[in-house]
Amino acid sequence: MQWIVPLFDPDLGVEEEEALIGVIRSKWLTMGDRTSSFEKAFAEFTSVPVAIACNSATAALHMALAALEIGPGDEVVVPSMTFVATANAVRYCGATPVFADIESLDQWNVTAASIERVVSSRTRAIIVVHYAGYPCDMHEIMALSGRLGIPVVEDVAHAPGASIDGKSLGAWGDLGCFSFFSNKNMTTAEGGMVTTRRPELADRLRWLRSHGMTTLTLDRHKGHAFGYDVVALGYNYRMSELNAALGLVQLARVSERNAKRAMVVGEYRSRLAEIPGILVPFATHRGEPAFHIMPVLLPEGVDRNAVMSAMRDAGIQTSIHYRPVDTFTAYVEAGLGPSDNVPLSHVVGERVVTLPLFPRMSDDQIDLVCEALRRAVSAAQPGA
Repeated sequence: MQWIVPLFDPDLGVEEEEALIGVIRSKWLTMGDRTSSFEKAFAEFTSVPVAIACNSATAALHMALAALEIGPGDEVVVPSMTFVATANAVRYCGATPVFADIESLDQWNVTAASIERVVSSRTRAIIVVHYAGYPCDMHEIMALSGRLGIPVVEDVAHAPGASIDGKSLGAWGDLGCFSFFSNKNMTTAEGGMVTTRRPELADRLRWLRSHGMTTLTLDRHKGHAFGYDVVALGYNYRMSELNAALGLVQLARVSERNAKRAMVVGEYRSRLAEIPGILVPFATHRGEPAFHIMPVLLPEGVDRNAVMSAMRDAGIQTSIHYRPVDTFTAYVEAGLGPSDNVPLSHVVGERVVTLPLFPRMSDDQIDLVCEALRRAVSAAQPGA
């Protein structure tokens, strides 16, 4: 379908084209010097000692938990209001995800209090998600982590460049996991990154990324090594040079694009305030967000499918971020849901609609979206 206003619109141009051509002309396509440069630049961007590139945020999450030696019999606290990969990574390790609720119908992030309510003697890690690019209260969450002795993994898929008190998200927890999927604030097409401030985890992460091997193909190509040992059960989670080349270009402009996203969100908020019953979350927020997506909460009783169908008919793409993970068939059948611990997540999951948001979005496009939403909500009211 040709959308008048798409949900997202990747900002790609000549610089990205030239970066990819440079890789092709180099004839070195697999993980190499560009990947190393991307890792170094990203570590500097987030002010962490180590950044390790991989092929997705899902791989990043799995590597992070595996590096912490999470395994069968362990529990990991995760939000239910997140993409399913956050919880799937826990299950990849043979551990059990335990779901924590959001704070309120305005604040859609987990809190130290909601995490502590579901912590047990088997809890071995906590994953927090900075939903929509809005920072969790990392001061309180890290204080809880220190008190309980439980490490924290930050899922920063929505929030590259976001910070609290000048400290980047991904630098607060023991590990940070980033996504560079095509709809993210910066993209490598497919790709991810793990950051850590704990040096002892760095070698484990590198082994996990590439089959547990002690040297890489590039090392042997350059004559720096002739063979390798395998010292751990690893995976094939490497990033290619093509992805890294895109990442280097995109990283240079992510802060500028986040600022443009902030302006779009500000325009949205002023217009959406005029639509009766629409709630825009994070009316107040801490730190400096990344403004990744534009979720709204429909009025109670409004037919969401009717609203989204009307928006589609108007040429405007919408989505749902998210259906709570504990309600998916695979989780219910595994005995992991529905969870009684996340009632607010269930309320949001039934009423959330995600509106288009991208840095180059114009005022006219915002007007089209908001007017279409106003008409759609009016028509979908009970008894309308």
